Amino acid sequence: MNILVALLIFTVIVVIHELGHFLLAKKNGVGVPEFSVGMGPRIITYAKTKKGHVFKMFCSQKMFDQREDWQNVTRYSWKLFPIGGSCAMIGEDEENEAENSLNSKGVWARFSIIFAGPFFNFILAFVFSVIIIANTGIDYPIIKLIYDNQPASSSGLMEGDRVKSVNGHKISIGREIDTYIMLHPLTGDDVDVVVERDGEEKSFKIDPNYETYLFGFSYASADNAQAKISDVTDNKAFAKAGIKSGDIIRAVNGTEVKNAGDLGKVMNSINKTGDIVKFDIERDGKVSSYEVRPEKYKTKTLGFTAAYSEKGGSALDVIKYSFIEVKYWIETTIASLGQLITGKLSVKQVSGPVGIVDTVGSVIDQSKSYGLKVIIINMLNMAVLLSANLGVMNLIPIPALDGGRLVFILIEAIRGKPVDREKEGYIHFAGFVVLMLFMIFVMFNDIIRIIK
Repeated sequence: MNILVALLIFTVIVVIHELGHFLLAKKNGVGVPEFSVGMGPRIITYAKTKKGHVFKMFCSQKMFDQREDWQNVTRYSWKLFPIGGSCAMIGEDEENEAENSLNSKGVWARFSIIFAGPFFNFILAFVFSVIIIANTGIDYPIIKLIYDNQPASSSGLMEGDRVKSVNGHKISIGREIDTYIMLHPLTGDDVDVVVERDGEEKSFKIDPNYETYLFGFSYASADNAQAKISDVTDNKAFAKAGIKSGDIIRAVNGTEVKNAGDLGKVMNSINKTGDIVKFDIERDGKVSSYEVRPEKYKTKTLGFTAAYSEKGGSALDVIKYSFIEVKYWIETTIASLGQLITGKLSVKQVSGPVGIVDTVGSVIDQSKSYGLKVIIINMLNMAVLLSANLGVMNLIPIPALDGGRLVFILIEAIRGKPVDREKEGYIHFAGFVVLMLFMIFVMFNDIIRIIK
């Protein structure tokens, strides 16, 4: 089931990409012999001919090529394997100077046709963002929680402040803060944070160096969730004490814990001195006491959470923040590519189709307990990420990608004549081979990562 959902998401994204090429090709008079959904053998093929509408089940390649009334018309095919789609244009990958070929059209007509694919991916990401934000609310960068005794607690920041920028980087939605820190790791130098408070902008400096004591476990973040331990880190304090994943914390140093919210408050007050802490733990209906000494931990953090999803925004706000959402994913993808090029991000961290299927499966499994609506919203979030990502990746100026083709068109516009079509074809073929080898490498890493 998870594989089918992942394939459905991928197919929708690719088909919309190809639809962009198709619509602009039609608008500019370029012939499109076939527009297809899926890959492999044709299940059903449709064409509008001079004799009327024609449908054919399981059309062979021979019939597809030779059927007389199908010549010079666009055929629409639904193929067996639900993996992507295609838009075949006359003269796209061959020397063809016919009046309806791609190469016969002007520079800017061809530019618009090629650019339309990635652009339609951005449009799809925007449409899905509208649906998501209309249902879940806008991710305002409002400080919701300042952790006690962490860097932000002594900076002057207050809960309710709206973050405007971090080290000069403009912040529009809450997730941008964590993403910015991930892509620009804290060095230990002071961090400049600008917030809006009561209609006025205020600037603060935060020393991100933080020292605390950790027990090596995690639990649900929702305040009303059960105080159940979801994970225990190997060779850390809880693991050494014999506490296990699935255990429920009932009290800490004699203070009763009813839910995750209570646990968060009490844990926030004890991770300071490194003293031994007494935990009352329930396992299989029996409560036992454990005395645990936390371990010292040094890190760099801002010490606050600034993400506040709120419903009720106007239709204009929903549209505005949907644009911001797409912009966020485009900028994140570009920044990640920059880190990949500079070596700050390993190629082994890049995910391909196998990794995406695994991620989709994990998201579905984690969402099941919250109901169908949450699953759908999370799948739409995945689609926004992947669609924006595909749009950016296709604009990279690499041969065989749309970006590589756009480079050749721009060169033609500058020099006044096209690059030799045969040489361009060889370059795109070489680029295609390199991309296929890279995809094999990425898929291999995905499989190894999943196995481990």
